[in-house]
Amino acid sequence: MTNKKLFLSFISIVLLAVLVGFYSYPKPLNDLIGVVNKQFNWTISELKTNEYKLGLDLRGGVHLEYKADLSSVPDKEKVQVMEGLRDVIERRINIFGVAEPIIQIYGQDRIAVELPGVSSIEDAIKWIGQTPLLEFYEQKTDDEMKKMEDIAKKVQEVLDANKDKDQETIFAEVQKIPDWQLAYDSPFKKTELTGRYLQKASVDYNQMTYAPEINLQFNDEGAKIFEKITERNVGKSIAIFLDGQSIVDTTGDGKIDGADLYAPRVEQKISGGKAVISGGKETLADAKVLVQRLNQGALPVPLGQPIVQQKIGPTLGAISLNNAVQAGVVGFILIVSFLIIFYRLPGLVASFALIVYVILLMGLLKLVSVTLTLAGIGGLILSIGIAVDANILIFSRLREELKAGKDVSTAIKEGAHRAWPSIRDGHFATIVVALILYIFGTSFIKAFSFALILGILISLFSAVTVSNIFLTVVAKNKWIAKTKIFWS
Repeated sequence: MTNKKLFLSFISIVLLAVLVGFYSYPKPLNDLIGVVNKQFNWTISELKTNEYKLGLDLRGGVHLEYKADLSSVPDKEKVQVMEGLRDVIERRINIFGVAEPIIQIYGQDRIAVELPGVSSIEDAIKWIGQTPLLEFYEQKTDDEMKKMEDIAKKVQEVLDANKDKDQETIFAEVQKIPDWQLAYDSPFKKTELTGRYLQKASVDYNQMTYAPEINLQFNDEGAKIFEKITERNVGKSIAIFLDGQSIVDTTGDGKIDGADLYAPRVEQKISGGKAVISGGKETLADAKVLVQRLNQGALPVPLGQPIVQQKIGPTLGAISLNNAVQAGVVGFILIVSFLIIFYRLPGLVASFALIVYVILLMGLLKLVSVTLTLAGIGGLILSIGIAVDANILIFSRLREELKAGKDVSTAIKEGAHRAWPSIRDGHFATIVVALILYIFGTSFIKAFSFALILGILISLFSAVTVSNIFLTVVAKNKWIAKTKIFWS
């Protein structure tokens, strides 16, 4: 590497570290910008401050556990239904902007929900259970409708004949009519098609009119059920209900009640599980609301009140975070001390490379919006040790080259070259193990392994590239390069 290229590489790494450092912690730069703006009457924009996402154990939040009602679900389908329930709850919570909720299935019918940063248990329960069940209703048959009309006529005759009597007497007379309740029944009846079978709903545009349309996608079993329903209801309507009410406010009075009915008309038998609701008067905003409620309401099975409700206060999270940060700082200081004592100048240079490593790692964590947990911080601290291990391998090879009589610049180059296979294999093996933990582990294990993988990837750059460039720059000083006490 020529001197010019080496100098540019060194400057680039330093500038990168500075920029990422300000991105990770912009307060010092913003304070300086504020002083400059005030002093010279300028209007320089300050950097946007984005906080790190903290998990439930650090930030506090709400922990809920539910027991799903699987009484009507066949045993062979219970696992699939619970998986679908978890996915729907996660999608519903994401709509409300909760950062990185943790949703896990326990046993056969229990599901736990952790919501970092949420302060109200009542709000959390409302978000999860505000639309318990999505249902599709079909129109009753002609015979059923005729029976309802006949009973309604009889009820009306009784009401007309007893209109001068008190309400209690009128009601007693109405109750004498067989099946009198049918006079007040809905013209729609439930079908076996529920939110359990709906995979997703989305908004699209009609290719001819450019009017908004609602696309429905059912799973394989739902497609078969939907095909049978549409086959027997061609020319009729299918109503959509959430929690026993119309899915939208069709009357436009600002509330959803018995006067509202959302019932798209079936034009033909529909096969394949894909349906399009079109021809309505919905605006794009109305269509988006409808799709959102369809996706929110697609719970495979009903959920009641949570059987466990627990609020984790931010005080406990703050204590955990402070302890984790202190542990990281103390560990970093001990590592730096070890490197300087045992490896002297290379150890000092590696310490600066480690600082660059930490800055880049924290910047990447904020850039990809990783949710930090105690387990994740543990993975980060472990990755620092792995980065140090890579430096130690390089320094050990460096000493061997120096003992062989080679000059410092050549020893640095050869030492890094000889250490690379061991560094590569060690890092690769650790990444493989971390990936296995991430794929098969629980949420805490996933947080640990993901943070560890990020740290290992950056440590490769830090140990192999940054440390090597820093050492080479230092070795360009002839007096330092000739002073063996700095290197041995």
